[in-house]
Amino acid sequence: MKLVTASEMREIDRTAIERYGIPGPVLMENAGRGAAEAILTARPELRYGQKVAIFSGPGNNGGDSFVIARWLAERGVLATVYILTSPEKLKGDALINYKIITHLNNIPVIAVHSDQEWAGYQDQAASENVLFIDAIFGTGLKGEVRGVMATVINWLNGLRKPVWSVDIPSGLDADTGRPLGTAVKADVTITFGLPKIGQIVSPGPEFTGSLKIIDIGIPAKAVEENNIRRELLDHTLCQSWLMARPPDSHKGTYGHVLVIAGSPGKTGAAILTCLGALRSGAGLVTSGLPKSLNPIFETKVTEAMSEPLPETIDGTLSTAAYDRIMELIENKKALVIGPGLSLHPETQALIRRLVAEADIPMVIDADAIRAIKGYLHILKESINIRILTPHPGEMGWLAGKKTWEIQENRLSMAEALSKEYGVYTVLKGASTLIAAPNGETTVNSTGGPALASGGMGDVLTGMIAGFMAQGYNPFRAACLGVFCHGLAGDRLSGQKKISGILATEVAQAVPGILATLRTSRDSTHGQSDNHHL
Repeated sequence: MKLVTASEMREIDRTAIERYGIPGPVLMENAGRGAAEAILTARPELRYGQKVAIFSGPGNNGGDSFVIARWLAERGVLATVYILTSPEKLKGDALINYKIITHLNNIPVIAVHSDQEWAGYQDQAASENVLFIDAIFGTGLKGEVRGVMATVINWLNGLRKPVWSVDIPSGLDADTGRPLGTAVKADVTITFGLPKIGQIVSPGPEFTGSLKIIDIGIPAKAVEENNIRRELLDHTLCQSWLMARPPDSHKGTYGHVLVIAGSPGKTGAAILTCLGALRSGAGLVTSGLPKSLNPIFETKVTEAMSEPLPETIDGTLSTAAYDRIMELIENKKALVIGPGLSLHPETQALIRRLVAEADIPMVIDADAIRAIKGYLHILKESINIRILTPHPGEMGWLAGKKTWEIQENRLSMAEALSKEYGVYTVLKGASTLIAAPNGETTVNSTGGPALASGGMGDVLTGMIAGFMAQGYNPFRAACLGVFCHGLAGDRLSGQKKISGILATEVAQAVPGILATLRTSRDSTHGQSDNHHL
């Protein structure tokens, strides 16, 4: 499903109105009626004379709320509209629908201009109403919320009663998911046409609650013509990408992954990365690691091969390993470099040389990301595909930003890195982002705090490389790795393991996740071979 910014949604609306001749009032009517139906479907008891408070603002979001009020009233709901602006400021479609409800006798409309005026209504509103509908601001809000609007939003957040938001929680930035001073924390958000990026990208989901998407009659062609490049990474998308595994296939069919990882005290990083590659379906996996660690590795992962490599006096990979690594990549389909490799200066120099010169698709993680800090030009000089998998702190090192700056601008930072350096970026965290150099971006819909423990990133890195080795293009490999990794965590946390989940458990759950996705796809669409990449 496509994800849009506020400006992209406005352009799609404009296309529907101007190119396809669908009047704005029709779209507003569809939105309000659809929202009212969604509310009544979830809360059918409202039809029997229960009271609902609707908070409206000056723009089209307020206009939507007037339509909602009318449709709820027609169904027996006792709706009261609190309009937090002067009615004289209303215009266009919102004004049309305001005039309609003022001509009706069954919808009280109360204009509230100040904190003092609201103080006279708030106690009665809190006690009488069973549901509160927020339609104060829409997706066009840019500045911080102030005045009586901020007061009402904070009041709504203090209620212990359900709050539903119209299109987007008031005060939430539709593009970044950050509150603009303050924002409604909705139990449910009813959005129109397409989901907005700020509802999906963290911390937006904390304010959005459960997201319901209403079709308001925008033609599919209006969306197609606007060339939206961002999508929600969900079951439907991932199922459509999974390739069949023919009965006559063999281990050579599914590629060979080389993992360059590990140092004293961090042999587990190499082990987990190899497990991730194997569990995602790679045919063969070889680990190249410091020779003194090889005996440990061989007792832990019996399904992967290993290659002892020259090491420094401190037991980390030395620059003398370069020639052997270049020989090893000759028959490999993907290379992982970084997990647990250490910050030893000689090892870091080896990493930079490999990133620049190794002619193989490469997943760059952990200590390899640290190694290229200040040397990002080598990404442009690289002669093959490069996928970077930073967490927000590592992204900050690369971009020269604080972690909080990355978190406040996750989407733009990931997309900028990919575009400038021609790489694929997997910015990990809540709502992991995958950005491609051509502008394609997905926002992941799986995963949660159950994955917040050591080794999870190593498994993910191995999975991405494993999918690339099987023949998936780098963008889809990254997306499938992120989605299935998160879904494995969700499945385990659904078994009441909210914390204490191990990275090895996530890796073990991945084959079952892939089987479920394939079974679900085949039962829905009939069995097919998806070889198009």
